[in-house]
Amino acid sequence: MKRLLPILVLLVSMSVRAQEQTTRIEKSMSVLTDVMRQLDMNYFDTLNYDRMTEEGIRMMLCQVDPYTIYIPKERDTDLKIMTTGQYGGIGAMIMMRDSMVYIAEPYEGMPAQVNDVRAGDRLVKVDGFRCDGQSTKEVSNRLRGEAGTTVKLVLAREGDKKPIEKQVVRQEIHLPAVTYYNRYQDSIGYVLFSEFTSGSAAALYEAVEQMRKEYPLNGLVIDLRGNGGGLIDEAIRMVSLFVEKGTEVVTTKGKVHTANRSYTTSSSPVYKDLPLVFLVNGGTASASEIVSGSLQELGRAKLIGERTFGKGLVQSIRPIVYGGNLKVTTAHYYLPSGRCIQAINYAAQQRGEKLERDTAGGIQPDIVLTDSQKVDICYTLMKEHHFFDYANRYRQTHNGIVRPDVFEVTDEDLEDFMNYLDSKKFVYETETSRYLDDLIEIAQKEDIDSISMRAMDSLRVRLRPSFREAILRHKNEVKELLGADIVERYYFQRGRVEFLLRKDKALKKALEQLTVDN
Repeated sequence: MKRLLPILVLLVSMSVRAQEQTTRIEKSMSVLTDVMRQLDMNYFDTLNYDRMTEEGIRMMLCQVDPYTIYIPKERDTDLKIMTTGQYGGIGAMIMMRDSMVYIAEPYEGMPAQVNDVRAGDRLVKVDGFRCDGQSTKEVSNRLRGEAGTTVKLVLAREGDKKPIEKQVVRQEIHLPAVTYYNRYQDSIGYVLFSEFTSGSAAALYEAVEQMRKEYPLNGLVIDLRGNGGGLIDEAIRMVSLFVEKGTEVVTTKGKVHTANRSYTTSSSPVYKDLPLVFLVNGGTASASEIVSGSLQELGRAKLIGERTFGKGLVQSIRPIVYGGNLKVTTAHYYLPSGRCIQAINYAAQQRGEKLERDTAGGIQPDIVLTDSQKVDICYTLMKEHHFFDYANRYRQTHNGIVRPDVFEVTDEDLEDFMNYLDSKKFVYETETSRYLDDLIEIAQKEDIDSISMRAMDSLRVRLRPSFREAILRHKNEVKELLGADIVERYYFQRGRVEFLLRKDKALKKALEQLTVDN
């Protein structure tokens, strides 16, 4: 009886806590229901309850973490894209500028590109629906639809006086997990791996096998920079290509017992002894960190680049009434060493505390290459879309260019680019000069002496350099970024990657490392 007493006390305590939790939930739901009822009875105007409910849920989930989201039935296409990388559409990325929607990038070989829809084209109408002033989400929903159906586009293109009309047949769009692959130094493979969706591990295998057909591979570089992750099962399949069957890759621990799992490799390795390097950065997250972090800890791969993002949270899809779904964080994951790499403690938000990033979160590469992150002329030119716009103009005046691996922006091209900026009345204003403007405004209000005011005015002139002077000071970087945008107009994402990799410091270091190891 004495032994049973502590167990009975624990069970009673658990029952009380569960009852208190249920009471709190019921109270919250009662308040919400009563607010809606009072609005329905007393508010003077008509209310959109569906929109209010969805927005209310969204705001509520913002207090949890950025990864827990509600997906209503009307947006089940979003869920399909998350898990499979597939959707029915025209195959183009869009963006918002000045309350207008533009084509940012048509994907190679897909309906938009096949029908000569170009980067920089402004979407005027989609099936008669005017796009100006609409959100990219609204326009994107109208571009998507069942494969085989036709969508009518009305486009405005710089240099063309009349609108351009296109009849585009939608198709099933599958965003490739492997964006680009190639061999370097004849015997080292490189794969740019963009996302972990259904079948992505198989796509990696196929890319490696294609490279092995011509020459044996003595090393492999997998680029996970900017890869935000995806399906954990695909991450396990990817690791299975490189380590022994039955190796523990990651464990997950959550509130519900079904969230507690140990993931092990389930097949024999294909590339057990192939030297392996991963390129990572601050955008490498989630499943990407599972793959790179576990293989690093297992002594199977080296990492080169920057510390990774630090997302050690696992999400699962749970069905909701009326056909909706909730993507909810159900567990933390832990690498083979038992370490959780989560960098932000979102529980602090619930306590009303400021969210802060733990500098020990994420994965530290074996070889660290830091990005200077300078806010220079290139940052301004990218932010204001001048590289993008000039590349569109270049495409209209040049029918073709040489291959990405040999294309160069000439000094004449650079001069033409600067003349273009002149025509746009571009003024280069540094971030420092903006802060100085604020300081001068405060100084004027505080009646600072005239000598000091003249000194600050003189400094303001020096902090606003000629954009030509700034471009020539950063000539190589400007040429590289401008060249990447130009190449993309002819060879699309594949060409952009190939062009930029020629001078990529991380890839160069990886090739050196694999050469030394061999």
